[in-house]
Amino acid sequence: MAESRKVAVIGAGASGLVTARELRREGHRVVVFEKSNQLGGLWVYNPRVETDILSLDPNREIIHSSLYKSLRTNLPRQLMSFSDYSFDCAENVNRLNFPGHEEVLKFLNEFAKDFGINELIRFNTEVVRVAPKSEELSSEEVFDSVVICNGHYTTPRIANIPGNHNYRVPEPFKDQIVVVIGDGPSGHDISRDIATVAKQVHLTTGSSEIEVSKLDNYANLWNQEKIDHVDENGEVTFIDGSSIHADIILHCTGLYDFPFLETNGIVSVDDESRAVGPLYKHVFPPKLSPCLSFVGIPYQAIVFLMFELQAKWIAQVLSGKVLLPTEEEMLADVEDHNRQLEEAGIPKRHTHQYIDWLAARVEMPPIDAGLTEMYWSIYKFVGQVGWSGYRDLWNF
Repeated sequence: MAESRKVAVIGAGASGLVTARELRREGHRVVVFEKSNQLGGLWVYNPRVETDILSLDPNREIIHSSLYKSLRTNLPRQLMSFSDYSFDCAENVNRLNFPGHEEVLKFLNEFAKDFGINELIRFNTEVVRVAPKSEELSSEEVFDSVVICNGHYTTPRIANIPGNHNYRVPEPFKDQIVVVIGDGPSGHDISRDIATVAKQVHLTTGSSEIEVSKLDNYANLWNQEKIDHVDENGEVTFIDGSSIHADIILHCTGLYDFPFLETNGIVSVDDESRAVGPLYKHVFPPKLSPCLSFVGIPYQAIVFLMFELQAKWIAQVLSGKVLLPTEEEMLADVEDHNRQLEEAGIPKRHTHQYIDWLAARVEMPPIDAGLTEMYWSIYKFVGQVGWSGYRDLWNF
């Protein structure tokens, strides 16, 4: 007979919502903890910004949202669905291939309503401590298992230089010289947004192999090499020796942060590689499984489908339908995986294309080959046309 557990899910964003659904489908008793007053996580836009622009003051008023007003998805709508719940279940007036954040939030609200997830969520409830049961925790709520679904786009990753997730609109950057750190999708989007009003925008990366050049059709937007150092007066020096005087340094980076989690070092975050571990298949800490698990750690994937499959796997492991390897076998697998990445020179955070492996664990067919082809075609397309306007140029 399948086991039913009392499970805490931390976070009511996309990963938390689908995790709650899969856990309940498997017969578990679920409570979702959400520190804000609404579901949606990353996809809830808040025009307000934090008073401490570096988000370093622990006593500051924390603004959970990292969304900027112009944000659109970097994956097309076909890749934003769950396996049995189409993104187009939520009505869309514009029908953009790459929808705006408003439509994603509407989709998540429709999903939660249709599957009765709202009744499982405790809003305005921040989790401040997760730890193994002990006498000290006797007055706290006890769960059989905890699934962490709090994402990694809320806490900014600040480089060892002056200067974050508080960008909303470009107007405050008018006539300024701006250095943007981080060349992911948000860094590219924000750089172009700011370039419409700024005097100059310099987009930097962590790589030393970037060729300094103008970007696309912008006269005031440059791709720059890695920053070597920044003087107190705002002089930014790049590793090639060139320098500029920056009025503003903007960080478009994020990190994994679990300030509430106490594992005595069993699970840790490497800020340099931006990896969480050790985790078996990016989900289960071998020493604490199956009582603790994570959904959404990988980010190079068809993410909504990955969330769903990770959640199905967790739910079936907790019910006893699917068995995990021994602790020793899981640790050996993690070590072997990391060794292969190191030998190949691949960052740990870039190696998460394992959706078909997850599907096999829960006896689902492999992901449709057309979806996988579409996912990788986007990267090829961006390489051909650049980041500027690729969403509107993309046809399929």
